[in-house]
Amino acid sequence: MSPLLYYAVPALGSYVMLSIFFLRRPRLLHTPCAPAFCARLVAHRGGSGEKLENTMEAMENAVAQRANLLELDCQLTQDGVVVVSHDDNLSRQSGVNKDVGSLDFEELPLYKEELEVYFSPGHFAHGSDRHMVRLEDMFQRFPRMPMSVEVKEENDKLIQEIASLVRRFDRSEITVWASEKNSVMKKCKAANPEMPRSFTISQGIWLILLYYLGLLPFIPIPEKFLMCFLPTIINRTYFPFSCSGLNQLVASVTKRLIMRKSLIQHLEQRGVQVVFWCLNEESDFEVAYSLGASGVMTDYPTALRRYLDNHGAS
Repeated sequence: MSPLLYYAVPALGSYVMLSIFFLRRPRLLHTPCAPAFCARLVAHRGGSGEKLENTMEAMENAVAQRANLLELDCQLTQDGVVVVSHDDNLSRQSGVNKDVGSLDFEELPLYKEELEVYFSPGHFAHGSDRHMVRLEDMFQRFPRMPMSVEVKEENDKLIQEIASLVRRFDRSEITVWASEKNSVMKKCKAANPEMPRSFTISQGIWLILLYYLGLLPFIPIPEKFLMCFLPTIINRTYFPFSCSGLNQLVASVTKRLIMRKSLIQHLEQRGVQVVFWCLNEESDFEVAYSLGASGVMTDYPTALRRYLDNHGAS
């Protein structure tokens, strides 16, 4: 055996054993903070399969089903009002080909009478409430209800307005910053660093890489939520690409990479809540919770509440 291998093999073996040891016992290295709330049942856009998405009626319905977290998106109107809306352009939601940012709040059109549920193709939601609402109204109506606020683009004024509202209503601990983009999340953190943050896409990829390199147990994790799609819904209720073959490939690869109990358990022990989205069928609820997920994000909070109650979960 060469001198290099003589030292390298035992060193590598020791590293692997240490990594596995601390992967299973992360609290020997890290002391997690107790979460302000547990996101067991997360209502996607307020539960967009049961009521029109992001309306007050949808949020009230989700709260009635004892949702633990309301997931919503925000846009900024021309007159500087933060509104709860998934899309910037209003065509899909209201049939009006204008951007939220080009209209004053009072000019915003009503939602359509029915909207297709994105993660349940062919299913439509209806509701008596068709009005877009201000984020401020949501905070007033549900002062202690945890909410995840997603910011999609680098809109400095929008981010600052959200941060200001969160402070004004004294809800920094129960309002989560969410964004797919690192550049946006950096600005969100600067605007209100007291709010918990979820992983961006690139941060999530980096997390997976650290896990497979064995480095994850030794790296600090400032994020408090990993909100990730469940790979098994691809090509069933989630179609990220137009090509079915590509979707199948992504489903197969991500299933092998993400659906690891040891990873989820490690994150849980370090105070990171893992929430799988967007699950609308009981079989998917079962898969997510059997993996050890903290919670599930759904368009159908009534169905998820029934599942949790039937399985003795809170």
